Amino acid sequence: MRAVVTRVNHAAVAIGGETVGRIGRGFLILLGVTHDDTEAQAKKLADKICSLRIFEDEAGKMNIGLDQVGGELLIVSQFTLYGSCRHGRRPDFLAAARPETAIPLYETFVSLCREKGFHTETGQFGADMQVTSENDGPLTLILDTADL
Repeated sequence: MRAVVTRVNHAAVAIGGETVGRIGRGFLILLGVTHDDTEAQAKKLADKICSLRIFEDEAGKMNIGLDQVGGELLIVSQFTLYGSCRHGRRPDFLAAARPETAIPLYETFVSLCREKGFHTETGQFGADMQVTSENDGPLTLILDTADL
């Protein structure tokens, strides 16, 4: 699994002009799933992301966690995180998991984050979504279960 985590002041996702998910301060998470991902990896990634200390304390150091700021999560599926541009000018998405594999793992990841007590909003898997955010910092991290 691969996640792009952006610290935001607020973020929203819309489908066809209708907002389906909105958060205040927290993390916008773009989540991609590949063929050999497992529930154990989803748990490991959820644990890592939900415990990141990337909010600044009174000394200006990144020392504060999502839980301490009352942060929220907006999780959006994004198969293009597994796009490859190695050959030609048009990416291929062969490394992205098919929906029958990706959807259950995406839903597991969302459930794990909710179980940790975080208010969690989502987009809709496979939909054409418009994502807006006000990035804080900006601070963006890329996490991959292959590296955890």
